[in-house]
Amino acid sequence: QVQLVESGGGLVQAGGSLRLSCTAAGHTFSSYALGWFRQAPGKEREFVAVVNLNGEGTVYADSVKGRFTISRDNAKNTVYLQMNSLKPEDTAVYYCAARRRILSRSSSEYTYWGQGTQVTVSS
Repeated sequence: QVQLVESGGGLVQAGGSLRLSCTAAGHTFSSYALGWFRQAPGKEREFVAVVNLNGEGTVYADSVKGRFTISRDNAKNTVYLQMNSLKPEDTAVYYCAARRRILSRSSSEYTYWGQGTQVTVSS
């Protein structure tokens, strides 16, 4: 069992930056691929980024590539999402998620989810 808790959301102006954190409770954190997803009002949950077990492999959605960076610190049981050059269309609730071992862009393949943190980007 893995419990995930996100933090770091908030209100920021367009062009600004935020760093989201997701801390996991439970054992074998380093056995899980960790992803970030987001869901805007009236829209489906969408993939943002994922990082592999040792942090050396990452995949990004085209919409955030070059602006967002995902990373993890296995010693701290934490995954991060550094978000730069934020746009109003990045406004959403951001969720972190965990699945055993293998990277995936599909939310249906993730076993554990956090409660979400709101990110609002004003124009």
